[in-house]
Amino acid sequence: MAFTTATALIDRQALVDNFNRVKAFAPKAKVLAVLKANGYGHGLERIAQALPQADAFGVARLDEALALRAAGVIKPIVLLEGFFAEQDLPVLAVNNLQTIIHNRQQLTAITEAELEKPLKVWLKIDTGMHRLGISPEEFDDFYQTLSASDNVEADIVLMSHLGCADEPENPATNTQLALFEQLTSAYDNEKSLANSAGCYAWPQTRYDWIRPGLILYGVSPMAAPEQSAQSLGIKPVMTLQSSLIAVRPLKAGEAVGYGGAWSSPEDTIIGVIAIGYGDGYPRHAGNGTPVLVNGRRVPLVGRVSMDMITVDLGKNSGDQVGDLAILWGQGLPVEEVALYATTIPYELLCNITRRVQIEVI
Repeated sequence: MAFTTATALIDRQALVDNFNRVKAFAPKAKVLAVLKANGYGHGLERIAQALPQADAFGVARLDEALALRAAGVIKPIVLLEGFFAEQDLPVLAVNNLQTIIHNRQQLTAITEAELEKPLKVWLKIDTGMHRLGISPEEFDDFYQTLSASDNVEADIVLMSHLGCADEPENPATNTQLALFEQLTSAYDNEKSLANSAGCYAWPQTRYDWIRPGLILYGVSPMAAPEQSAQSLGIKPVMTLQSSLIAVRPLKAGEAVGYGGAWSSPEDTIIGVIAIGYGDGYPRHAGNGTPVLVNGRRVPLVGRVSMDMITVDLGKNSGDQVGDLAILWGQGLPVEEVALYATTIPYELLCNITRRVQIEVI
């Protein structure tokens, strides 16, 4: 009997369809597709090669950018955290990489470096998220210093990052937008503000560049459950699946798994699925977390183990060893699983481990 071990199906057409959907939100804007954290767990190089229509790619760190270049990706690549050390700057220049500038140390390093050619720079302003970015009071100084440097290309992109765009009723986004406008409206430079939630919910933030991340992978970036991926018109790119490796009867009152943390209230049939936290399935997924077995929802019961989970198939189950189980993706939104695991979809997607088989469809 053939079993399906823990496997992540990557749907390239869904990815392209999602890209086209996002592009339709802002048809005049260029798209910086965000591929950090191994393409949100989908495969860094794989996602880049599947999106030749993107205008640029965004990664967090230099090693991710170099991996893309090694894979033959020639599109512009932006380091979203910027460079970490002075010695990185010649590497950026040789590999035609762009960098965000968000602190004084980076400003000093880039203006004092000896480079063979200037670098393309994105200047990040903190408009209220208070994570990365220069203060509004520093903007003029940074902008003028970068503009005067022979190490910096003339067309600096002005940008900021939205902290609450997933909540349309939250006034923070309008506050950030107003400050960004106040600081940058007098400049003809290209601008970028919209993340995934901004692309969908905040037309005023789309400017010249949009920076979709999670939404490209078919996951809703919005906080409200009713603003689901389906309602946004996007499709899951990853479907995580495995197989039943055991089907066994359980009597009322009998416990399952480590610590006997769940006992069945009635006679039932338990299914054991070959996946666990060693594959990236969330350790803290609680009893009742939905799993699709043969296309129907059944609840997770008992503790998640390193290599296995158990589900209550029901006393009338006809499921058999080898049958398919879907943990999230097609038919079961990862957003829903994340709620049961008291986490967010980003973490689930990014935590897929190396032993999970990848199949591109």
